[in-house]
Amino acid sequence: QVQLVESGGGLVQAGASLRLSCVGSGRTFADDAMGWFRQAPGKEREFVAAIGSGTTYYSEAVKGRFTISRDNTRNTMSLQMNSLKPEDTARYYCAADYSFAQLRTGRNVYFWGQGTQVTVSS
Repeated sequence: QVQLVESGGGLVQAGASLRLSCVGSGRTFADDAMGWFRQAPGKEREFVAAIGSGTTYYSEAVKGRFTISRDNTRNTMSLQMNSLKPEDTARYYCAADYSFAQLRTGRNVYFWGQGTQVTVSS
């Protein structure tokens, strides 16, 4: 069974940091683009960051504060989140797709995790 499992969410104060992790199982994701999305209550899911083969891309909302990375030997991906703001509060989802461009759209993405909750208090 192919799975992506997120961890590392929690409740923090504004200005704090969190590190999210995504572990893949059932297949290797080394050749796939991987990324993070988030969805706040009452809002649509939005793109956060993606990483391909030597390429990274961030939304304007998180650029300069979040850093995406991956370890293909461990089939994992991480999102280091610094200077967190209350507007970063959302459920964060790990995703993977064969296409970096497709992944960034968030549409018809092949693999999704179940998400991990991040809550930032003011």
